[in-house]
Amino acid sequence: MSESISAGGTGTPQEINYNEDVVKNFVIAAGFWGVVGMLVGVVIAFQLAFPVLNLDLEWTTFGRLRPVHTSGVIFAFGGSILIGSSLYIVQRTCQAPLWGGRALAGFVFWGYQAFIVMAALGYVLGISQGKEYAEPEWYVDLFLTVVWVVYLVVFVGTVLKRNQPHIYVANWFFLAFILTIAVLHLVNNAAVPVSFMGAKSYGVWAGVQDALTQWWYAHNAVGFFLTAGFLGMMYYFIPKQADRPIYSYRLSVVHFWSLVFLYIWAGPHHLHYTALPDWAQTLGMVFSIVLWMPSWGGMINGFMTLAGAWDKLRTDPVIRMMITSVGFYGMSTFEGPMMSIKAVNSLSHYTDWTIGHVHSGALGWVALVSFGAMYFLVPKLWKRERLYSLQLVTLHFWIATVGIVLYITSMWISGIMQGLMWRAYDQFGFLQYSFIETVEAMHPYYVIRGLGGLLFLSGAVLMVYNLWKTARGDMRDEPVVVSSAPAQA
Repeated sequence: MSESISAGGTGTPQEINYNEDVVKNFVIAAGFWGVVGMLVGVVIAFQLAFPVLNLDLEWTTFGRLRPVHTSGVIFAFGGSILIGSSLYIVQRTCQAPLWGGRALAGFVFWGYQAFIVMAALGYVLGISQGKEYAEPEWYVDLFLTVVWVVYLVVFVGTVLKRNQPHIYVANWFFLAFILTIAVLHLVNNAAVPVSFMGAKSYGVWAGVQDALTQWWYAHNAVGFFLTAGFLGMMYYFIPKQADRPIYSYRLSVVHFWSLVFLYIWAGPHHLHYTALPDWAQTLGMVFSIVLWMPSWGGMINGFMTLAGAWDKLRTDPVIRMMITSVGFYGMSTFEGPMMSIKAVNSLSHYTDWTIGHVHSGALGWVALVSFGAMYFLVPKLWKRERLYSLQLVTLHFWIATVGIVLYITSMWISGIMQGLMWRAYDQFGFLQYSFIETVEAMHPYYVIRGLGGLLFLSGAVLMVYNLWKTARGDMRDEPVVVSSAPAQA
């Protein structure tokens, strides 16, 4: 795209050829992987409710498909829209095309998609390191490292050759996300291959060190991939969609520095009541609780960007989806620190409560803000006047919201019930319930969880249809809703 701007404040028009092809590719990939990843999630949810759906085939069991789901929705769907959005945003806020030209940007896209396919095939075939997130084997890790370094070079190169003196805060969040994920990936996935012609490897870490390294990685993958990166999206797309400046730029800077300093220390709260030294458990708990404050500072900043324009929530379903995602971000970042407290964690740990918490953030925060970004980007990238149908966006919003509520409330109830049943004793001091009795009690909530996931998947399919029709240039005749309450200055 060519865009006429005034470079360096000189008033001289200058044509900038933004690389939008790579952003288009990432948006298309995000739509595809989102549907695939969520479909696998629905399948494994119903496998837990109805084990016969495992089909007695090693490739279709819950153990093989679960990492396909988690990697599919986090790294394939979330990663694609995250990288695509970052490449769109850094060009616009720096007023410069991507450094390295189309070749390097194209390598980032195709390389990242190849990594996703290799990892998914490895999971289905049983070739992985077998950790909590079933990290792929060493050869896939090495390939991703190369792709990620090129992504870093393209992003940083674009920032360095910017035509704006200021680096917008969204780019700081993206940069923290890229650098920290690189460090986490290299340290956590450190492995020694058995042979260079074979897939098998042995991890460098073992025992408590492996557990601590794994949760240092896993929690900060949440903190910097699923939080910092998507906050970068929030700080660009909400002001753009609302046509308002960010509520407090100073607060956004405080939010950034406090978040990146505190988040890196919170991982040990996943290892309460384990062999991890007690001081490390307490350190993780303290930093998790303190983390509540900057997280809510970011939530307030997102909400208050609509100050004076709250009527847009009634008339614009895209901004409604984005603001709802910020609400879920605030809820998840309150629940997480609460669950890190040892007394609460003794009830919640290893139960479905944790699953409900994770998905309130994954579905409510990450997925909804990603959907909002895709609804914003497609008309811009394909040069359309508007989306094919705002009514379908509204329908998607409500289907997704109901699906999220069904999912997380069923898991809250199931998880708290699990924890209470596991710690119940009879008058003789014996456990009152066997493990299988807790499994039987959870069955109806697993069915509800599957139905909630099915609703959420249906909304994603509806979005893909809406975006496809938009890209084609189709327009659905709909009444235009005009706000009767003018925005205040």
